[in-house]
Amino acid sequence: MSFTLILDNLAKHIHLTKEEQEIFSNYLQLKQIKRKQFLLTDGDICKYSAFVITGCLRGYTVDKGGIEHVLSFAPPDWWIADMYSLLSQRPGILNIEALEDTELLLLSKANQENLYLLIPKFEHFFRILTENSLVASQQRLIDGLSLTAEERYHNFCKRYPTLIDHLPQKQIASYIGVTPEFFSRMRSVMVRKK
Repeated sequence: MSFTLILDNLAKHIHLTKEEQEIFSNYLQLKQIKRKQFLLTDGDICKYSAFVITGCLRGYTVDKGGIEHVLSFAPPDWWIADMYSLLSQRPGILNIEALEDTELLLLSKANQENLYLLIPKFEHFFRILTENSLVASQQRLIDGLSLTAEERYHNFCKRYPTLIDHLPQKQIASYIGVTPEFFSRMRSVMVRKK
């Protein structure tokens, strides 16, 4: 199995020796999940950070009215987890579902902690991931409060350029916080404006 994609992902922030790459690779667990299968469901305790090799995942919650709210997508070369649950080891609220057949590498919380002790630069790497996640969450909150649906859609296109034509419109609508019907009308108006 090739670890090239995940090692390239790490190399954006830290440099690992060949020996450190080998140690890290030994801590990873390969997992394949089918379309519509769940990696994590609401109420589970998140025990892993997941790195997507192929496929795509979505993280979402379901409100009391049964409406889904997409919080994030994870295409190839992205990490995903229920951060609250992973860090607190309490039951989470996130569902993580495969939108297509997906191949993942899982890093358990215990193995992540071991990496911190063995190779301290991993603390730096995961601090950067956590900070980026916090910044993205805060920006999503601000965008939801202050931007129009069209502006939120433009931000989605910047964040996930490979997914624009790949995802069902209802998933994108949920991510930007509108109904699928509104999203369809909005896209029609945007196409006419061009």
